[in-house]
Amino acid sequence: MRWILFIIFVLFIEIYAYQALKTITRNYWAVLLYFVVTLAVFANFLYQWLTPVEGSVLTGARGYAFGFLLSVLLFKLILTLIMFGEDIYRLGVGTFEKFFSSKEDFSLPSRRKFLSQLALGIAAIPFASVLYGMYKGKYNFRVLNYTLYFEDLPEAFDGYRLAQISDVHSGSFDNEKKIKYGIDLLNEQGADIAVFTGDLVNNEASEMEPWKDLFGQIKAKDGVFSVLGNHDYGDYKQWNSAREKKENLDTLKETHANMGWKLLLNEHKFIEKNGEKIALVGVENWGAGGFKKVGDLDKAGAGLSEKDFKILLSHDPSYWQEKIKNDKKNYHLTLSGHTHGMQFGIEIPGWFRWSPVQYRYQNWAGIYEEFGRYINVNRGFGYLAFPGRVGIWPEISVIELKKGSKPA
Repeated sequence: MRWILFIIFVLFIEIYAYQALKTITRNYWAVLLYFVVTLAVFANFLYQWLTPVEGSVLTGARGYAFGFLLSVLLFKLILTLIMFGEDIYRLGVGTFEKFFSSKEDFSLPSRRKFLSQLALGIAAIPFASVLYGMYKGKYNFRVLNYTLYFEDLPEAFDGYRLAQISDVHSGSFDNEKKIKYGIDLLNEQGADIAVFTGDLVNNEASEMEPWKDLFGQIKAKDGVFSVLGNHDYGDYKQWNSAREKKENLDTLKETHANMGWKLLLNEHKFIEKNGEKIALVGVENWGAGGFKKVGDLDKAGAGLSEKDFKILLSHDPSYWQEKIKNDKKNYHLTLSGHTHGMQFGIEIPGWFRWSPVQYRYQNWAGIYEEFGRYINVNRGFGYLAFPGRVGIWPEISVIELKKGSKPA
């Protein structure tokens, strides 16, 4: 049934998109090129989708086939919305003239060439953006700096800086030079501590083999700490046995250790400085809806008091809404990822921010505060499914902790 609805949808927007082209030109070669490109994109997507593959279903050639299909569908969808809007207007004009003018026959005004040209120009923007997102956007790394103030921050940690990355999804990578640039950029921040908040792979621990030496180069004075994300458990792949799945997870945990990362599995560690300390707490994945729920905040924070200053690593930000922000132990700062900002949206720093993912997650990108407690949702270092990013760029978060109240 879903495929039937999809075919009807595609045919509908195809008709309207062609109407726009026909209004502008009837040149044979232009029309032929239009249909050749359309058929090639759809045929490639069907071929890639029907060809059995190992690993993730939307990486490599499949991912790009999906990306090209998405660019074409967005282009035609924008055309359809504008042309359909014009048809409603034409219908209204025709109806008015039928009943309130001397015309005896009902007729629609002809399509306006200018509007079709405008529609093509507007539709070209998301089309070009998606192509750019696949070509360069997915490795367009950005460093986002934040300063957060806490009255009860231990004096020794005033000015303490942490760097966060999330959602590596190493099985999707295809450019070693760009990944090295991102890791070098992280190291250049000179943070006191580096953290990773889950989804190292798409499904299999072996995806990390070509990249573990590079990611093992991430360094910070007080170490690199990490947690698991929903994709790390291998739940999105059919395994031959439960044992094979468990071995995959065990291998991935060993990969963290081999890279020099300290993986926190519903536990905490203390970072000490000049006789004072803060607690770094890490929970396993807990996600609202159908996502894996093995995170245990009570276990991870066992032995900690309300007065201890705490930084929590939790892959899915929905756990913050569900439990963390209201917990009586007062988790000062939570670091999450998971959403990727949907890898698609519009951001004008300090003024406007939008992505379709905001209709699914209350906390989806950047810093949020409730009850004096903060969460940072990292937009992700890598990408999944759509092999690109449009407007929501891969991120390295750098957060400086300051003692005192926020300046007015």
